[in-house]
Amino acid sequence: MDFSQTEEQTAIFDLALAFGAEHIAPNAQAWDEAGEIPKDLWPKLAELGFGGLFVSDASGGIGLTRLEGTFVFEALSHSCASVAALLSIHNMCAAMVDKFGSDDLKSRILGPTIEMEKLLAYCLTEPGSGSDAAALKTRAVRTGGGYELTGTKAFISGGGYSDAYIVMCRTGDAGPKGISAIVVDDGADGLSFGGLETKMGWKSQPTRQVQLDKCVTPASNLLGQEGHGFTYAMQGLDGGRLNIAACSLGAAQAAMNQTVAYLNERKAFGQNLAQFQALQFKMGAAEIKLQAARVLLRQAAWKLDTGAPDATHHCAIAKAYVTEVGSEVVNQCLQLHGGYGYLSDYGLEKRLRDIRVHEILEGTNEIMHMIISRNLLKP
Repeated sequence: MDFSQTEEQTAIFDLALAFGAEHIAPNAQAWDEAGEIPKDLWPKLAELGFGGLFVSDASGGIGLTRLEGTFVFEALSHSCASVAALLSIHNMCAAMVDKFGSDDLKSRILGPTIEMEKLLAYCLTEPGSGSDAAALKTRAVRTGGGYELTGTKAFISGGGYSDAYIVMCRTGDAGPKGISAIVVDDGADGLSFGGLETKMGWKSQPTRQVQLDKCVTPASNLLGQEGHGFTYAMQGLDGGRLNIAACSLGAAQAAMNQTVAYLNERKAFGQNLAQFQALQFKMGAAEIKLQAARVLLRQAAWKLDTGAPDATHHCAIAKAYVTEVGSEVVNQCLQLHGGYGYLSDYGLEKRLRDIRVHEILEGTNEIMHMIISRNLLKP
């Protein structure tokens, strides 16, 4: 196991970092206030191959490893974790289509998805089934030429903004084996959306309920096989958890860089803040946690890339630890900026608002602890 970055991996990180600095960071605060990321950003990211990060070369993607993917999301989150996280969701969906979709479905969807002319959203959570995702009630009934879907999905990032939705729905009996995954295109009959959710963070991402009332979808939009949807969803989440952890890591690293500069410039009581031992201790502790988080994340990504049998276990560990450390470090950096940290001009309060939700989504950190303990304690 070698965590040193190759020249190509360093180039990937630097490319994403530079793109974020030029196209995202100058606009992040305005997009946060407006409540929407301009759609013309996505084709620019697609020009770098970022619309199909985990889609195979054969299907037109760039086929990055999961480790390399974490570099992209860490780098972009230096500029805005909200933008990076929405890109992560799109790529998780694109990878699911590439891995499990029929040749027909891939031929119709993957091209515009990779070009980011078609933005994908992931619909698993429901108002009555969050952590207990296998209890979902949205049902798909087979009709002559396809499916009719009825139900409601909640907390959907990109709801009413995306161009297609991968909907986990029940085609069979209760439990995970009765769940299928079906792609629903925007504009489908019976598809509508709830009101815009008012959130603490991720404000530049529109979040709405996705409502399906006998929503008509062709049978060819079934992803893979009936009854396998929950398996597809869970496999997608392993990678999604790494991406979200990387978003927390990037935001925290950017906050650390900013705070180092601030402590070396700001004076109090006749000396730079960086010369106060109490503040040195705080920065040292934050740096230790940040570096430990980075190692855990890269180890988990390596395990997922190599198909290690305990990959899910380590993805859960990385997701829980890195997201909690990320929030802790950004909060500490805000504190070290004093009153300035509380102002939106410095961007720290936005970073903190944006990454707080990372401890909740892609499986709450409490669920991560359940996954970890079950693996640890099984006979």
